[in-house]
Amino acid sequence: MKVLVAGGTGFIGSYLCRALADGGHEVTALSRSPEDTPEGVDSAVGDVTAYDSIEPAVDGQDAVVNLVALSPLFEPKGGNEMHDRIHRGGTENLVRAAESGGVDGFIQLSALGADPDGDTAYIRAKGQAEAIVRDGEFDWTIFRPSVVFGEGGEFVSFTKRLKGMFAPGVPIYPLPGGGRTRFQPIHVEDLVPMLVAAVEDDDHAGETYEIGGPDVLTLREVTTLVYEAERTGVRIVPLPMPLARLGLTVLGAIPGFPMGPDQYRSLKFDNTTADNDVGAFGVDEDEMTTLAEYLGLE
Repeated sequence: MKVLVAGGTGFIGSYLCRALADGGHEVTALSRSPEDTPEGVDSAVGDVTAYDSIEPAVDGQDAVVNLVALSPLFEPKGGNEMHDRIHRGGTENLVRAAESGGVDGFIQLSALGADPDGDTAYIRAKGQAEAIVRDGEFDWTIFRPSVVFGEGGEFVSFTKRLKGMFAPGVPIYPLPGGGRTRFQPIHVEDLVPMLVAAVEDDDHAGETYEIGGPDVLTLREVTTLVYEAERTGVRIVPLPMPLARLGLTVLGAIPGFPMGPDQYRSLKFDNTTADNDVGAFGVDEDEMTTLAEYLGLE
């Protein structure tokens, strides 16, 4: 198959491009940074927010996988309106190009909780993008993963960066709300085979899958694991959510500060599946990589 991976030089994209190429597919990584294209994969330069730049690369592909995304953990450069521009607008352009180019299959990487009327700009844009994909004139599959970890990912480093914002240089970690927000981290090498299966198998067409790892962990538990792995002592203390909201609102107004009110709101709801759909891909949760295993603690 000819497969275009939009965002193919990113964290998940690099793994997916290599897996598809290893499976014998003709893979093209679409990105703004072709110098980072995985070995054995073709490259195409394009920006999903500029239709004319992506249309030639999409034309004639058998499948398109849209991995282009901004992180929900940090406020994007350009403000939260960038979520609409990238996630909704970029998806709209890819869908339009796919319809024009005769693409048969479209795989969309969305997010848990995606909702056009959600509480954050990220969640709203992801929900709006899903609606655009479902209206497309092709077979589609949507994935809603929890946070993804692995080499090159940002979830583990996020916990340390968060400490640097609230308590730099001291062995005390004031976690917003005591770190009660729950996540279901999934290893990138567990997620990617499911994406490959959706590309290859028509049985997944028309499905929306909520995907998570084998463990549900609070932000406090994640933080504890990260510092245990580094053998660094840290004492976690609760930071009341009203203070976290005030702090992120004030600091978010400072140019260059990486978080703001939207990130506070995202910490108010869990990032877990209602019913983990990994079984649809023949995956046993007991055989998936835990965060503790990845960190070398098991």
